[in-house]
Amino acid sequence: MDARVSELFGSASGHSSGGSQGSASNHKPGNGNGVVSKKAGAKSKKARTRFPRNFKPSNNTPYLPPEAEEGNIEYKLKLVNPTQNRFEHLATQMKWRLQEGRGEAVYQIGVEDNGMLVGLSEEDMRASLKTLHRLAEKVGADIAVLREREVEYDSDIPRKIAEVLIRKVPDDQQFLDLRVAVLGNVDSGKSTLLGVLTQGELDNGRGRARLNLFRHLHEIQTGRTSSISFEILGFNSKGEVVNYSESRTAEEICESASKMITFIDLAGHHKYLKTTIFGLTSYCPDFAMLVVSANTGIAGTTREHLGLAMALKVPIFIVISKVDLCTRATVERTVRQLERVLKQPGCNKVPMVVGSTDDAVTAAQQFAQSPSITPIFTLSSVTGESLDMLKVFFNIIPPLSNSKEQEELMQQLTEFQVDEIYTVPEVGTVVGGTLYSGICREGDHLVVGPTELGQFHKLTVGSIQRNRSACRVLRAGQAATLALGNFDRSLLRKGMVMVSPEMDPTICWMFEAEIVLLFHAKTFHKGFQVTVHIGNVRQTATVEAVYGKEELRTGEKAVVLFKFIKHPEYLKVGAKMLFREGVTKGIGHVTNLQPISYHYQHFQGQDEKA
Repeated sequence: MDARVSELFGSASGHSSGGSQGSASNHKPGNGNGVVSKKAGAKSKKARTRFPRNFKPSNNTPYLPPEAEEGNIEYKLKLVNPTQNRFEHLATQMKWRLQEGRGEAVYQIGVEDNGMLVGLSEEDMRASLKTLHRLAEKVGADIAVLREREVEYDSDIPRKIAEVLIRKVPDDQQFLDLRVAVLGNVDSGKSTLLGVLTQGELDNGRGRARLNLFRHLHEIQTGRTSSISFEILGFNSKGEVVNYSESRTAEEICESASKMITFIDLAGHHKYLKTTIFGLTSYCPDFAMLVVSANTGIAGTTREHLGLAMALKVPIFIVISKVDLCTRATVERTVRQLERVLKQPGCNKVPMVVGSTDDAVTAAQQFAQSPSITPIFTLSSVTGESLDMLKVFFNIIPPLSNSKEQEELMQQLTEFQVDEIYTVPEVGTVVGGTLYSGICREGDHLVVGPTELGQFHKLTVGSIQRNRSACRVLRAGQAATLALGNFDRSLLRKGMVMVSPEMDPTICWMFEAEIVLLFHAKTFHKGFQVTVHIGNVRQTATVEAVYGKEELRTGEKAVVLFKFIKHPEYLKVGAKMLFREGVTKGIGHVTNLQPISYHYQHFQGQDEKA
């Protein structure tokens, strides 16, 4: 893929820094940042009667994008002494915005509905924030002022706008949960950065912070991650960090946090690429964090990891680590190198260098609204430089799916993807994975499969744990571990699904997919074998037919018929797919399934006899 990616990304001219793009302080008409000029100016004439007497809108009046009906961002000009009816209406509105953001909302105070930054006097701002406090108390939420800034006008009185984060954990949930996959080349400082964020202690420069993250002895000896490990970082409702620094257990972090970031620490070494791909495809991360070492720049698997995240359409942001080892010039050279790659036709991203807390707030909001924005952080895990900006970013970043999408998924039948299998003393067989759709409760009766014969086995869910703490109900999109009691572990494997008995799952040996061959040394033809990754499925498949062509070369598209060589799998039409074999790499999506004739009328009751 490297040759293909370098062809996609190429070398580019233009070294302009993306730092100013998207910075909140640069909202001027027509700057291409979702900023409104003439149309909004026309609207503002109607609203001019609401402006204070000494306020004169000028030609350089700054704007935000107009307020959207949906979403979790609300504009309010001012909230001074509302009547009781108005107060009730505002509380209902706040509940709606919180629901849209799945427990988080951002209020812009001093901003017109059309996005004009009018600003408020000190007195009006104080009164508005006081009203906002009362509203938040009424709906059971907490508020934190993210930033205040002055709006420059020709008026004598200084005018301010404020940005306020309102957070309330939904009643039916313990905390908001976001998953972040951590990518990057070997020795770029991924595990060390996670160690510093989750343990709350800076590194000593020799990798002390990462020791708690390793799962195997050989990882400690070599200092290289080879398996997928999970780390948690919490934020309470006031936006303060909750981690292991005060010798908390995972249960305590879950209890006191209202927002949880789960980091999926993936392997950087090329030898463990299949593990990294499995982590990206099966754990459904919301975002990907690409860690780049400041002293080596884009090296090794960095391009490949960036390409994988883009192929799977996972929004990506970049962290440049180890800035304490380099001169300022070296760091800037690495930033420029990344900007060149991100702006290439294969990427089409808009880099945005984060240089202050203000930038971090803007980056978090714009990153969630536009998938093309790519924030770039420069920090050190040893000195702690700029680490706070990354924490602010994690605190504010909203979930990608809105409440409506999650509601729709929860209405569907239960489907749990099995990614990990353990045997725990005194508990029995335990499976880890993600609930793709529906709701799962303790005591639910499900069926798991397919086996090598395409059969499903009955089982009962014992207890459920999320982030190492007990949980009664699991909802669509959440990752968890389920205890299955004395169910025979040998009947399970990674890539299986646990589904509701009412579901009629499509089990297939053969499937068709529309693919793009990213890189191949020779030609791709019938009889070729590749390792296929589709969600949590990872298996070798043979190319049975290439429709319309004899063979495929690098960069060509085609519909291909694949056949699994070991056992049938549960697949869905439209699922994203990656395949690889040595240097051969390709992406695509499933277009058609050829189900096997018998489904699961062959239920096995072995677990019930046990």
